[in-house]
Amino acid sequence: MIAVVYSGSKTAFWKIANDGKIVAECVMPGINPCLNDSKAIITQLNKKAILVNHAERLKKIFVFAAGASSEERKKELAGTLGTFFKHSKICVKDDLYGAALAACFNHKGIVGLLGSGANCAWFDGKNPQKNNFGLGFVLGDEGSSNYLGKKLLVDFLKDKLPADLRREFDAKYNLDRPQIFERIYKKPLAQQFLSTFLDFFIEHKTNPYILEIIDDAFERYFITYMLPIVKQHPNEQLHFVGLVAAKFQDRLRLTAAKHNLEITSVIKEPIYNLLNYYSN
Repeated sequence: MIAVVYSGSKTAFWKIANDGKIVAECVMPGINPCLNDSKAIITQLNKKAILVNHAERLKKIFVFAAGASSEERKKELAGTLGTFFKHSKICVKDDLYGAALAACFNHKGIVGLLGSGANCAWFDGKNPQKNNFGLGFVLGDEGSSNYLGKKLLVDFLKDKLPADLRREFDAKYNLDRPQIFERIYKKPLAQQFLSTFLDFFIEHKTNPYILEIIDDAFERYFITYMLPIVKQHPNEQLHFVGLVAAKFQDRLRLTAAKHNLEITSVIKEPIYNLLNYYSN
């Protein structure tokens, strides 16, 4: 029995399979080792009856997590999970590796990650090429859900939202300036808070104001992440992974076309491809 885990900073998806068939699955808060300490992760694991019930039967666990880019973070997360899954061999890679494997399997290609965070890399068929894009939600993540949430909150606080969207925003979230500042500057996991506003973008995806923010975010993403990789590796297929890419793939494809690029595939939930890969 194996488990495959794909985790952004906001959400971790678990699939448990036996002989290639899914026998259990669950969703829990993200297990980013840069943001969540061991105690917090173990607490969340204990809240999931499915994981508790299968803990002793799992033999291998393949984890792809945001924030697990360094060897130190990988070992840290593997050690934390090992205290809960005592009979499992645990392999930890970062979420970009998981996205690349899900999109390309053993083939070369360029993989863009647009979920709660953002990244991009050339995949040589075995590993994503190292880059310096992973700057996190404060310094980077252009095009991601936390980036979109940040742009929305800034316009809300500056009273720049169109009147109709302002009313919708107030009715949905009931937030004021002090509450927003406390969540961003005082409480932990600010990036998760920012990512929660993706629902607002999805609900109003045809609104011209929302489309303008999305198009600008994707343009910044291409300039910052995609175009430098394409320049280094021309004529490679382009793949995108993540909820933001999937929910707004029509706008993403338009942005790509502006730069004379074509997107080969967009995968919303890479965990299914990863489970298929490791089950076989």
